[in-house]
Amino acid sequence: MLTIPQVDEYSSFYAGYIARSGDSDVLKMLSEQMADLKSLLQNIADEQALYRPTPQDWNLKEVIGHLIDCERIFSYRALRISRQDVAALPGFDQEDYVRNATFTHRTLADLMEELSLLRAANLLMFKSMPAEAFTQRGTASDAPISVRALVYILAGHMDVHLESLRKEYLPA
Repeated sequence: MLTIPQVDEYSSFYAGYIARSGDSDVLKMLSEQMADLKSLLQNIADEQALYRPTPQDWNLKEVIGHLIDCERIFSYRALRISRQDVAALPGFDQEDYVRNATFTHRTLADLMEELSLLRAANLLMFKSMPAEAFTQRGTASDAPISVRALVYILAGHMDVHLESLRKEYLPA
């Protein structure tokens, strides 16, 4: 079982995400999150998935698209760093990514399938990594980061959005 990363393994920007994962079995948490998300959204029609809590907020499809983007980016960082790739990895602007995507034009079911497949592939990758791979460190977004921290960030990031969906999107 992975242990929570030390504070020198990630930028303070990610501290909240890592704290949300706590001392739990993070791989189990990653696995259970997709079932939670599917359960939350199982009765949401595509028209309902265009809902925005405020005009500035992403709609529900865009939130799922954002989760897809982050799943890809954070797992790609974890892969590269775990393979001892020393190249610094660039940051990204989540607003630009969502703005330049076509999430709104896709079905919610299609977006959910993509996210589910990405998460399943990432879990297979993480479960197959040797223990020492999780301690590898690299640079992403101009800050040091470990593979272990990236795994915890993935879990904490989705947890933040699960909470947001429950509180801000689904009560409406």
